[in-house]
Amino acid sequence: MFHKEGYKILGIAITICVIINILSYTFINVEWVNQLILAATIIMFLLVLQFFRNPKRQTLVSDHNIVAPVDGKVVVIEEVFEKEYFKEKRLQVSVFMSPVNVHVTRHPINGKVVFSKYHPGKFLVAWHPKSSEENERTTVVVKNNAVEVLYRQIAGALAKRIVNYAKEGQEVVQGSDSGFIKFGSRVDLFLPLNTPIDVKLNQKVKGGLTVIAKV
Repeated sequence: MFHKEGYKILGIAITICVIINILSYTFINVEWVNQLILAATIIMFLLVLQFFRNPKRQTLVSDHNIVAPVDGKVVVIEEVFEKEYFKEKRLQVSVFMSPVNVHVTRHPINGKVVFSKYHPGKFLVAWHPKSSEENERTTVVVKNNAVEVLYRQIAGALAKRIVNYAKEGQEVVQGSDSGFIKFGSRVDLFLPLNTPIDVKLNQKVKGGLTVIAKV
């Protein structure tokens, strides 16, 4: 299954591939060159295709679990001062996504969206220390009876568009689609300081499945 955000790009990609091959077979009379171009365009299209995959995940919904919002590798677990919404110290857990990861963002908890804001910005590499504050990003806060969690989608050097579906006042279900980031980036989670963390640095996680922490 593929994400709806990819339909237009996939359509453009397959059109470009077809045009390239028509021109190749029209103007190049060397068979092995034509076959090489055909193979290259097929590989290119498959790479774009895999980027927009959207596997169905059976999230074990629980108000006591905070699940990974995205697929990727845990690159940060540290205490920081969150200055946009909480304006106090929080425990930050960051997940970096490479271009080969699934790029669907999922709600880490059940609850009500109490804050949702888009910030235009730069496109520093996603692991840059300042990317969380200077890059294009969206900040979403979901709250339930057990916990209030902020998660931030951050565009990377290749990501040129962040899609955010979370609207203030909306009731959301843990593991459901919250957004999409195109072509490599990261997501930061901000949790209460006393939250027991269930993951380690460099651990690979899956959005909607891996439990990041328990409350």
